Amino acid sequence: MQSKAATVAEYIASLPSDRREAIEAVRAVMNENLDPDYAEGMGYGMILWYVPHAIFPDGYHCDPKMPLGFAALASQKNYLSLYMSSIYSGCADGTDTPRSAWFKREWAKTGKKLDAGKSCIRFRTVDDLALDVIAEAVRDMPVKKWVETYLAVVKEARKRKPEGSKAKPAKPAAKKAVKKKAVKNTTKK
Repeated sequence: MQSKAATVAEYIASLPSDRREAIEAVRAVMNENLDPDYAEGMGYGMILWYVPHAIFPDGYHCDPKMPLGFAALASQKNYLSLYMSSIYSGCADGTDTPRSAWFKREWAKTGKKLDAGKSCIRFRTVDDLALDVIAEAVRDMPVKKWVETYLAVVKEARKRKPEGSKAKPAKPAAKKAVKKKAVKNTTKK
């Protein structure tokens, strides 16, 4: 659910108390461990940590008017989400990168279940999270390293897809129609 809040304070104030507490706890971990060159604000209807245009003028390649996002935090309809693009960068084919493999391994050591999508960690309460692993992942990705990682991923993606290509994903092979033979009623009366 995208919020229409203009500021992080408005966003947090709009949440029910149980969700507000969880969001504030995760936000505190993020802000305590982020490189100070990242900025915090609202983007895509969520709390967004990003690389300001003053540091990376190119912005996000899909929409250069938007700054390059690093992480986001949101209250969805049925759960809360922490989006950590840096954990999953470069694994468009679904395979783990060394970074995502490290993250999953460290999370598993905590004994907590990781409920993750492509770049989000879903949770209902802050107790569902391995906050120490999240903190370490955030500390390990200063702005300069994130921009370098992002540029390498974009470059690799462009190698796989020719410039200007509007190629659509291949459709699955069509199944051959099985013709049913007409069965004649051969019963004699």
